[in-house]
Amino acid sequence: MRVTFIIVFLIFLTTQAMSQERQRVRAYGIRIGVLPTGKNNAITDVKGVKVGHTTLIEGENIRTGVTAILPHEGNIFQQKVPAAIYVGNGFGKLAGITQVQELGTLESPVVLTNTLSVGTAMNAVIGYTLQQPGNEGVQSINAVVGETNDGYLNDIRGRHVREEHVFNAIQQAKDGAVEEGNVGAGTGTVCFGFKGGIGTSSRQLPDDLGGYTVGVLVQTNFGGVLQVDGAAVGEELGQFYLSKQLKDKADGSCMIVVATDAPVDALNLERMAKRAMLGLAKTGGIASNGSGDYVIAFSSNPDLRVPYTSSERTETVTLLRNDEMSPLFMAVIEATEEAIINSLFKAETMEGKEQRVVEALPIDKTLKLLKFRRKN
Repeated sequence: MRVTFIIVFLIFLTTQAMSQERQRVRAYGIRIGVLPTGKNNAITDVKGVKVGHTTLIEGENIRTGVTAILPHEGNIFQQKVPAAIYVGNGFGKLAGITQVQELGTLESPVVLTNTLSVGTAMNAVIGYTLQQPGNEGVQSINAVVGETNDGYLNDIRGRHVREEHVFNAIQQAKDGAVEEGNVGAGTGTVCFGFKGGIGTSSRQLPDDLGGYTVGVLVQTNFGGVLQVDGAAVGEELGQFYLSKQLKDKADGSCMIVVATDAPVDALNLERMAKRAMLGLAKTGGIASNGSGDYVIAFSSNPDLRVPYTSSERTETVTLLRNDEMSPLFMAVIEATEEAIINSLFKAETMEGKEQRVVEALPIDKTLKLLKFRRKN
């Protein structure tokens, strides 16, 4: 009897734990936008794209990490991809921005981390690229590294991210489902006064519009007045910028990475990147004075890859016409909005530096607000 009781009790505890596990927004019946998602509803739904994390949670004060996004499985330096960067608000430290803007190509993994670890991450990306077979003669590398400041929960001055942590994130990168919430570069972030983190989402265009996929990954660490699927959640919960609780807390940053398999060049990738800021705005983000809001967009389409060396003086590619871009714009907006909301839904309450605590978004209260809004 005692053994049976223990087994039943353990099953009960397991069930309770599973029921309390935080889910992505769609698991609660909330459908953001009108376009269907990809298989995993993640940036990795774009063929070839991989994501890896290194999460550092140590002692009472270390709450940080690294997230790496690889545009394809091969040698990225030797087979560059079309890319663009849009600056929503430039209070940030995005390494590698000018060469991407000048040449319209990306030649390294995109790495996200905290503000004071950008230099370390750049060194790691350079080392990773130099050691790739075929890169023995390479003498110039444009490492693209973005950041948000996790100094509220993390001992950021300690600069605990090391090169091996960046290597690990790159080497562990994989396709399929992507971890979200308090992981990687989102480990110590804060969003709308709640615990932020990593979030991702994707959209699939119908076949008659090309069948292209758009995926977005975000590192959320910014403020404003939270909205979830149009509902004024932050205002109803009494936690929003200029409220008594968050009167002076709107600064921060949001890194947004947009991937697609559509045949688009740097010009239209920049146009897509601009639309990501509309997705951020739909969640209530305000791109405040002290916020570094950057969008890095690239196409993984294999027919558009740019070889490092070529015997040809010209290149011929097939590109989507400007008139065909609007569905992709809509896909970016929807995927960005949902990725940000996923980062909040998946993030958990965290205690960090100086025993500071940032509470997770209260899902039960949020769902009640959404239900009430829909009834009325």
